Amino acid sequence: MITENVAIAIRGISTNRLRSALTMLGILIGVGSVILLVAVGTGSSAAVKKQLDALGTNTLTVFRAGGFGGPGGGNRTGTQSRQVTLGPADVKALQDPVNAPDIAEVAPTVNASPTGTYGGNTYSPGRFVGTTANYAAITNNSVVEGSFFTTNDVDQHHKVVVLGQTVVTNLFGTGVNPVGSSVQFGNGTFRVIGVLKSKGTNGIQDQDDIVMAPITAVQDVLTGTTSGYNGITLQAASAKRAGAAQTEVESILNARHPSTTGTSSFQVLNQASLIATSNSTNHVLTVLLGAVAAISLLVGGIGVMNIMLVTVTERTREIGIRKAIGARRTDILGQFLVEAVLLSLIGGVAGVVAGVVGSRFRIVGIQPVVQLYSVGLAFGVALAVGLFFGIYPANRAASLRPIEALRYE
Repeated sequence: MITENVAIAIRGISTNRLRSALTMLGILIGVGSVILLVAVGTGSSAAVKKQLDALGTNTLTVFRAGGFGGPGGGNRTGTQSRQVTLGPADVKALQDPVNAPDIAEVAPTVNASPTGTYGGNTYSPGRFVGTTANYAAITNNSVVEGSFFTTNDVDQHHKVVVLGQTVVTNLFGTGVNPVGSSVQFGNGTFRVIGVLKSKGTNGIQDQDDIVMAPITAVQDVLTGTTSGYNGITLQAASAKRAGAAQTEVESILNARHPSTTGTSSFQVLNQASLIATSNSTNHVLTVLLGAVAAISLLVGGIGVMNIMLVTVTERTREIGIRKAIGARRTDILGQFLVEAVLLSLIGGVAGVVAGVVGSRFRIVGIQPVVQLYSVGLAFGVALAVGLFFGIYPANRAASLRPIEALRYE
């Protein structure tokens, strides 16, 4: 009987091809939209996570409250920023394994804004950071040419630099290996010993527009030592211990530099907290996108119900004839229910294909990431929609009295 109902359903769909195609198109759009929009939300979340991971998943950055406004910024004037300075004693306190057991690495930073000159080319890097040898590992930076400077370079005040890809392109040109060259930065001549691996943009700034040098050399030539450090970058022992590390940093520094205003003299940027917040926000976005797409799937289901009601009306005499020759109520019910489900099934399969194919293309700069659960969910809902919205028209057909159906014009 099921085989017979399927054959009748296929014949009915084939008889009204355009009408059936438009009905299936509604399901196709709904299913495809659910898959694609969930994929876009997931892809957006993955892109943001990748950008944040590039900065280090268990990285913390300390900067003065009201000071330079964040890592890599320039100094601002202000009473609190003049009163409070970060220095070697603060770094030593944060390196104490007794008071700060959750902190693995500590790297002080100073920021300068010199213009680089090489062979007649001049360029002002977006960030010029003086730091220690462990800064690269803390911030997840690596070199593709040459090497990073060492602890010995810091101790000996060697004027060496490691350049980001953007700086290399602007000073030396595309495809040039600058290792071994000497570049004038401010009043000092620095030798290039390495080129950083490209990290792209983080959505706010070009992460390749950077120069790194030993903190001692930068202080000697560009910034001096009286103003202290602009910030301190730290690495927690693990991502799970980043929160505990942040508490230790705040406790140690606030004890060393008590604020006269009742607020903390320092701010701590916790990369793990940023990642958690980003994941939460993107999850909400993905759910909202999926909900919007689900509305189109509901509209497609209403289309199935509409077409089935029209089909029942057009085939009233056929229903009467089938009942007159012995067809049972369940036979008629199954006939139209199978047709409704078949419409949704074909539309659902086409929607899955459309959603997966569409996810191969970048959308507003985001590479969608298809989630298997969204494919199964969208397809399952499409079948459920066909079943749900097909029940009323099928029941209406099955409830027709044979004599009234045969008399229908």
